[in-house]
Order: sequence, then C-alpha cells, then structure tokens
Amino acid sequence: MLKEMNLNEFEKQIIDMKKPMVLKFTAEWCSGCRQLAPIVENVERQLGDEMAFYDVDVDKSLDLAQKFGVMSVPTLILIKNGEEADRVTAPAGNEEAIIEFLNR
Repeated sequence: MLKEMNLNEFEKQIIDMKKPMVLKFTAEWCSGCRQLAPIVENVERQLGDEMAFYDVDVDKSLDLAQKFGVMSVPTLILIKNGEEADRVTAPAGNEEAIIEFLNR
C-alpha cells in the first residue's frame, strides 16, 4: 500500500525532494483505481529506490487534486525537480505501460 499524501505533506516533501515523486490520484468509489492499485504497488516495489510513490485520495485531499487540476481518476502525475514532468489519466492497466510512462 502506498503512503497517503495531502497538500501539507506534499509541500513539506517537495522542499526536501531528493528523487522523483509519483502521485496516484484515486478515490474509494473508483473501480479503475482499485484495479490499478496492485499494479502501481508492484511498480513501486521495482522502482521504489529511484522514485517515491504516494496515494492521493481526491475526496480527502481535494486541495491537492485542485492544485494539480485533476478532473478524473485514476491519474498518475510524475514530479521531477519540484515540478510536474508528466501525467496520464486512466493509464493502461499493466506494469510495462506504467514503467514506460515513468521513464519518459
């Protein structure tokens, strides 16, 4: 299970950011999010030394979702050097596609 992220925690993490960050915007009611969760967890096990992975529940952290303009879930946002580097909404449900997205 990924660590949860909210706006306050994000602002703290971004200051001390040493490696890229992946924010997975999700919601409890989202079936696509539930399907994607174990896939992203497997990717985290593979890339966790290189990237920090976080869950953002849009219902609990609406402010962070608004900060990034997230309108649909699931959405993955890659943060590099403190800024959004890339995003994908409703990513393909396989590890290879997610790893390819993260390595762009």
